[in-house]
Amino acid sequence: MSKDAFSLSEFLPYQLSIASNAVSNRIARVYHDKFGLKVTEWRVMAILGDAGALTQRDLTARTLMDKVAVNRACKTLEQRGLLARLPNKQDGRSHHLQLTEQGTATHAKIVPLAKEVERELLAPLGKEQQAQFRSLLEQIRTQAG
Repeated sequence: MSKDAFSLSEFLPYQLSIASNAVSNRIARVYHDKFGLKVTEWRVMAILGDAGALTQRDLTARTLMDKVAVNRACKTLEQRGLLARLPNKQDGRSHHLQLTEQGTATHAKIVPLAKEVERELLAPLGKEQQAQFRSLLEQIRTQAG
């Protein structure tokens, strides 16, 4: 193949997208089948479970998802009793979103399952390769950002 030829299968954004979708879909089966959550809903829960209360703007920035998708996920989680909106004392125009007791309990049930899927996916790589893989991904994220 000439240096100017284009091969989609070798194009980095395509490879990352395909890999990301495959991994997300594999883990999504776990939390969808057992907990009825969509990918966007779990991402919101995962961020809130990790970071604590955040505004919707903060959630959008951390998930890199469209603000409409974040809004929809938050509304669904709130309707299911997994998320609560709290007043934002610094900005009365927004709210802090945080997991409820039920949301925290659900998060605590999903995390070990998600980590087990992660272990399965990384099993073909040795510990050194896993560390190198994570480092390379971080370098690409940093360069892209």
